[in-house]
Amino acid sequence: MGEFELIRRHFQRQRPARADVPLGIGDDCALLSPAPGQQLAVSTDMLVEGRHFLSTVNPAALGHKALAVNLSDLAAMGAEPLGFTLALALPQADDAWLASFAQGLFALADTHGCELVGGDTTRGPLNLCLTVTGQVPPGLALRRAAALAGDDIYVSGTLGDARLALEVFRGGVALDAAAFTRVRERMERPTPRLALGLALRGVAHAAADISDGLSGDLAHILAASGVGATLHAPAVLQATSDDLRGTGDARALEYALTGGDDYELVFTAPGTQRDAVAQAAIQAGVNVTRVGQIDAAASLRLLDAQGREQAMPGRAFDHFA
Repeated sequence: MGEFELIRRHFQRQRPARADVPLGIGDDCALLSPAPGQQLAVSTDMLVEGRHFLSTVNPAALGHKALAVNLSDLAAMGAEPLGFTLALALPQADDAWLASFAQGLFALADTHGCELVGGDTTRGPLNLCLTVTGQVPPGLALRRAAALAGDDIYVSGTLGDARLALEVFRGGVALDAAAFTRVRERMERPTPRLALGLALRGVAHAAADISDGLSGDLAHILAASGVGATLHAPAVLQATSDDLRGTGDARALEYALTGGDDYELVFTAPGTQRDAVAQAAIQAGVNVTRVGQIDAAASLRLLDAQGREQAMPGRAFDHFA
C-alpha cells in the first residue's frame, strides 16, 4: 500500500463536506470559509510514541486522543471547530492499525462536526501532528491574559485520573480492575470540553486547558494576566474522582495539581457570575468546581483546610525540565 492509497483508503471520505469547508483533502491546500465576522482560532499539538502515549495503546483510542487534545485547545478559547489537518509518521503502513486509528479519529471528529481537510504521511517513528481550526466571534475568545484580581477560579470535571493510570502502568500504584479501566479511559480517551467553552463565552474572563497539570496551566494564565492566585487544597480534592481519592489525599492532591493529561478546563470568572457559571456547567453537562481565587499579588499559593499556606506538591509537567 503506497502513500496515496493509504490516504485514499483510510482518510479520504466520500461524503459531503461542511458548507464552510468547500475544499478538503485532494488538493495542495484546503479551503475554509469561516462565518462572516468570525475570527479563526488555530492550534497545533504533536503526540510522540513513548512520550505522549504508550506503544501498547489501542489505535482507536490513539485516534480519539490525537484529535481530542487539539479540540481541547479550541474549548479553552470558546471556539467552535471547523476542520483539522493530520501529519502522520508511521514505521510501516499497517492496514489493520490504520483502520482502527481512523475509526477512533473520525468518531470524535463527527461528534463535533470537525472535518479532516488535509495533512501528510511519511515513514518514520510513530508521530502524530494535528492542527485544528475553529471560529469565534471577535471579543468573545477566552484568552489567558484576561484574568482579574477577585475572579473565582474553576476547574471542570475531575483531575488527576490520567496521572493515576500512568502510575499504574509504571507499577507504582495498584488498582482493582474496574478502577483501572475507568482511569485508563480518562487517560486514553479524554473528553474535550467544547460545550462548556462555548457556554462560558461572555461569562468567564480567562481559560486554559489542563494538559500539564492544574498548577502549571493556571500559572500560564497568571503570567499572561499579571496576577497571582490562591488555591484551596480541600476544594482541589473535591475535583478528584473517588478512584483517585481512594489512593490517599496526599497522592490525590499531587496528581490533581501536577499530573496533567486530563484536558479539563481551568477558567476564571467574576463572583457576580457564579449563577451563570453554574448554568453553563448544566448546559454543557459537566461538573465544575470552584477551587480558589485570583489575587493581585503575583504568586501562586496553596492553602490547607485551616487556611495555612502549604508547599505545592511537586511541579507541573515540562518536556524540557
